[in-house]
Amino acid sequence: MVNIGKYNTLKVIKEVDFGVYLDGEQEGEILMPIRYVPKNCQPGDMVDAFLYLDSEDRPIATTEKPYAQVGEFSMMRVKSVNKIGTFLDWGIMKDLLVPFREQKVTMTEGRSYLVYIYVDPESNRIVASAKLNKFLNKTIPEYTVGEEVDLVIESETDLGFKAIVNNQHWGVLYENEVFEQLDKGLKIKGYIKKIRDDHKIDLSLHPLGYEKVDPMAQMILDQLKKEGGFIPVSDKSNAEVVYRVFGISKKTFKQAVGNLYKKRLITITVEGIKLNN
Repeated sequence: MVNIGKYNTLKVIKEVDFGVYLDGEQEGEILMPIRYVPKNCQPGDMVDAFLYLDSEDRPIATTEKPYAQVGEFSMMRVKSVNKIGTFLDWGIMKDLLVPFREQKVTMTEGRSYLVYIYVDPESNRIVASAKLNKFLNKTIPEYTVGEEVDLVIESETDLGFKAIVNNQHWGVLYENEVFEQLDKGLKIKGYIKKIRDDHKIDLSLHPLGYEKVDPMAQMILDQLKKEGGFIPVSDKSNAEVVYRVFGISKKTFKQAVGNLYKKRLITITVEGIKLNN
């Protein structure tokens, strides 16, 4: 079944001067304008395409990549505002409408907002909403502890960071377990730490085995991950180098590195420290 507002793999059924038509199944023939047609594309080929509706509500196929598809959350910048609502830069030729009724605050041109993309059941058009709560926590979480999940950072709170889990649930990353800046709209991988009796979700940015180290060791792990798994600093480096890279004393650094080494989370070499797979 073909899904409007999502990626689909469709068969090319005919060529025309202005593009190709794809087999849209229940949607009929769907035009892919010539500017999006892959090189050497011909009838019978299968094409990966994103489907959206044009200004006349006709399905159009594109090989452009939107920032998000139906059922997902994303930060998007306001391009314009008119009497209908606010229009966001969607990453494709078509802008994305946020009706006024779906705005938590009045959106301002040039600013970016975290929104959810969905098909409006009344108009059958693809729109976005900044009222995120209405689309989340609709089901009981069925994750397992330690499971890897997709996160979208929503806001910083007194507890830490509020995040959207797998486009379905709210979760929390606690402040004392986060050692990097997490900006609103950031999409990252995370892990299920705990599901509480009230169905609230505690999250971690690292596999649970990583959490058994002290904060300084955790900070070094985070820095290693950010630097691609290797940092040219070891327990043989002088104190000034250690402080410049990690902002801690050499004694604290050696204790933290020793902790990580004992847990087999890192390898210590002459050249530096390496994150184990």
